[in-house]
Amino acid sequence: MTTAHHPRKRFGQNFLKDPGVIENIIKLIHPKKNENLLEIGPGLGALTFPILDQVAHLTVIEIDHDLIHKLQKKWPEPQLTIVSADVLNVDFSHYGQRLRIIGNLPYNISTPLLFHLAQFRAQIQDLHFMLQKEVIDRMIANPGTTAFGRLSVMLQYWFTMEKLLEVPAEAFHPKPKVESAIIRMVPKLTIPSAINESELSCLVKAAFSQRRKTLRNTLKGTINPVLFSQAEIDSGLRAEDLSVSDYVRLANLLTTSQNRN
Repeated sequence: MTTAHHPRKRFGQNFLKDPGVIENIIKLIHPKKNENLLEIGPGLGALTFPILDQVAHLTVIEIDHDLIHKLQKKWPEPQLTIVSADVLNVDFSHYGQRLRIIGNLPYNISTPLLFHLAQFRAQIQDLHFMLQKEVIDRMIANPGTTAFGRLSVMLQYWFTMEKLLEVPAEAFHPKPKVESAIIRMVPKLTIPSAINESELSCLVKAAFSQRRKTLRNTLKGTINPVLFSQAEIDSGLRAEDLSVSDYVRLANLLTTSQNRN
């Protein structure tokens, strides 16, 4: 893909250029004509234009005004709706139900963006994202591994996730310094429900704040030793040793004990 557009580092721009990779991603997304599709960061349209060939309408969110101008020139409304915005500030509740969201996400905002999108999961059908491979490996990591952390716990609480495809750095312009991958995320219809999700999030964040220490030490002053016993959790374990359901159970006991006081 040749372009006069100069990638902007502050926007984390790395444009997908490999036709074979693009074709494989489109097959994995499998867009259908009348689905409610939204793309984050369309860039130069590597995924945008092949998807527009298959669907009735596509909404895209782009922050770079130069890229917006290029997209407008190549594919006019009404089939393509372009939203000029910082995606971290977008209220996705405005875009309807059964929303399918796709994107080659800027790696410098991937974690806060994933947490932002989780707020709207009730109306999301699925998400297909290109992300840094290391981040995806953390997202799907199993308890007891070094990759398992706060990102793993919270995203696994909200979503079922699957790494679909690894993408080499050579597939982009400019070539990034990291390897990439595609992940599919589907909101869970039933989850081990936390009484207070904010409490769960704070507990998980605290537990992983000093991950080399035992939970007895990292959560001292937050979790009464009695709660560890009630949750049937060994306080001598480290944060990565607990499962998602362990954290939910401990958070619920904490919430209940606070409500009693």
